[in-house]
Amino acid sequence: LLPGAPLGNAAAAHRMPAAVSMRHKDFVNRVTRSLEGRLRLCVHRTNNHIYAQVVDDSKGFIVASASTIERAEDTEYGGNCEAAVDVGKRVAERAIEKGVQKVWFDRNGRKYHGRIAALADAAREAGLSF
Repeated sequence: LLPGAPLGNAAAAHRMPAAVSMRHKDFVNRVTRSLEGRLRLCVHRTNNHIYAQVVDDSKGFIVASASTIERAEDTEYGGNCEAAVDVGKRVAERAIEKGVQKVWFDRNGRKYHGRIAALADAAREAGLSF
């Protein structure tokens, strides 16, 4: 069975896969920015933790990452701005060690406010440009 091939049923014709450009709302932006050579600083936030990764979308490779669960023994709670600042500094230092200077900031649909903004500002102060 080949992907996208009809199943021999007339009703299956409406279940064809969507066009690649329409699968994700930011897919086109990710592709064009990865072709420009900029890596993506992707941030994920939960109530108790925050995670940051520098991703090379052209290769599908994670260059650097940091989160509040790595150093759970140092901080009691990872869901505050102080923890986000610490994660931002660590992910920027690790990215710079790998030779990454320019990234674009992917906030995953969250508002640029609070912990997201604190992480971004700390990464900028540590040397990343976006």
